[in-house]
Amino acid sequence: MSQVEPPAGNYQQLLYRIHRHLRPKTYLEIGVGKGKSLAQALPETVAVCIDPVPRALDPVSCSPKLFSITSDSFFEQHDLSQELGGLPLDMAFIDGMHLFEFALRDFINVEKSSHAETLVLIHDCYPIGAETAARQRTTMEWSGDVWKLIVCLKEYRPDLGIAVADSPPTGLGMVTGLDPSSTVLAERYDEICERFIDLDYDRALGQSKQQALNRIDGDWKAVQPLLDARRTAHPMGH
Repeated sequence: MSQVEPPAGNYQQLLYRIHRHLRPKTYLEIGVGKGKSLAQALPETVAVCIDPVPRALDPVSCSPKLFSITSDSFFEQHDLSQELGGLPLDMAFIDGMHLFEFALRDFINVEKSSHAETLVLIHDCYPIGAETAARQRTTMEWSGDVWKLIVCLKEYRPDLGIAVADSPPTGLGMVTGLDPSSTVLAERYDEICERFIDLDYDRALGQSKQQALNRIDGDWKAVQPLLDARRTAHPMGH
């Protein structure tokens, strides 16, 4: 099936370009929805997808292995590397529950199956404003408090490369330099949740939103060099 490139300017178009530039052998997607993001994957990519309530998928070119359970249940019951045919994880897209603690657990579990060049993408990391970034949904466009994961990783995991592409509507986080042997986040999970769940948007970001979230432009010219440099110690920011 030929893949039609999404309209320029949104995160789907950026996902399309990333898949074709990196050509990952393996791919994990948490939060499939109707499959619009999954549709950006290449036919030859071995894909595992997780969504407790998947909807009718849009046409996709890959042949995904779909698990209709929560991501927590998946990682408790399954070995990701085994589900990927014994291959390491090259790329992941986290777009599940729009709450910080869920995104944090997903990241912890994904990193366990990563390698030095794995790319982890996280949706909703550059919110429009405080109202759309709240833990309770009151708006049509809602990103929740996933943005806190970027602030958290910058503090607790300065070894990672972190950047957030300002691609509409609510940004795309990019994390590289992963270390599957790291236990920092898991060991300090309770402490981190206590600190970050109630973190105030204005207090945390204020006038320094761009700096606090390691913002870069959402166009391909800004993103590609960072992906190509992911083999270095700190390819993006920290």
